[in-house]
Amino acid sequence: MHELVHPQAGAGWASRLQLRYMHEQGRTRAWHLHEGALRVLAALYPEGDAVCHHVLVHPPAGMAGGDSVRMELELQPGAHALLTTPGATRFYRSLGGTASQTLHARVAEGARLEWLPLESLAYEDCIAENRAVFELAPGAEMLAWDMLALGRPAAGDLFGRGSFTQHLEIPGVWLERGRIDGADRLLREAPGGLDGQAALGTLVLAAGTPLVAARREALLETARALVESPPEGVRAGVTSPQPGVLVLRAMAQRIEPVAQCLRTVWAAWRTQAWGLPACAPRVWNT
Repeated sequence: MHELVHPQAGAGWASRLQLRYMHEQGRTRAWHLHEGALRVLAALYPEGDAVCHHVLVHPPAGMAGGDSVRMELELQPGAHALLTTPGATRFYRSLGGTASQTLHARVAEGARLEWLPLESLAYEDCIAENRAVFELAPGAEMLAWDMLALGRPAAGDLFGRGSFTQHLEIPGVWLERGRIDGADRLLREAPGGLDGQAALGTLVLAAGTPLVAARREALLETARALVESPPEGVRAGVTSPQPGVLVLRAMAQRIEPVAQCLRTVWAAWRTQAWGLPACAPRVWNT
């Protein structure tokens, strides 16, 4: 892991968080170092010693232009970590600077990562980038999702101005990068774009080694069966762009049914791929 770097004066609020997970005598142990507001709660073990649950807490509860959050995760061989957040990450109005959130995760052989934060909320006039890079060693696996809500329709914020850039990457294997400009009506409203939908979700199951064809097809069939009858208002589909990557995409007018869809498939994939029953973090119900 890299040394923490102090932000330059005038660059906005910066937070850094380093997390390392080690598997020792059947237990996943965690070490962390933080600078700024972002930090972790105590390690929780609701499903036994093998899986460490962490809730990442950012007390400001939002980011403005120029603010940055950087997270670095390292999972050593055999470790299993599940990370989530207690609430949405809010990207507020910017006066010109970019608010950025960056995740860089390295997952070693035999380790498992579950990256399951709650949604990002893009307010009108924000300028934001959310970047996540996952390096998976041979034998490593992960379940990760990203959810985005554009504006606050109930409050009259329709995200008609501003921009949000999303970057999801497994280096050398899979890259998905896109920019949503609130003023781009063609992108926002056309059937070939977002078709008027304001909530988006992506769930990824990925492995550092290509999945055996029979296993991959079984996982795809499970997800496709579940999204045949998605929550009301949700449009969803699942594909396998690479032999070691499965991707579920969903969109709707509101984020709640998108989250419900992703959680349902996450629970099924977790059980089918890893033989582990779903163990939803308690903060999801608060």
